[in-house]
Amino acid sequence: MRHLFNVFGRTLRVEMTDARWRSHWVGADGKLGLAQLAIPPDVAPADLAQYLYDIYHENATPTNGDVFEIGAK
Repeated sequence: MRHLFNVFGRTLRVEMTDARWRSHWVGADGKLGLAQLAIPPDVAPADLAQYLYDIYHENATPTNGDVFEIGAK
């Protein structure tokens, strides 16, 4: 399953493939860029937003202060 997250104002696509989480930043033009991010395979989909928050919390700003799921397919 593929998940899209707003990570402090940036869009991150995360999907489980071959028992591993793979993640890509999604550009404004829709192009994907590999995210240098390791997500343990035992992180449940329901826990991804909190995991991403814990990893990227230093990127928070007053106007973009949260991580939340914006879609799943």
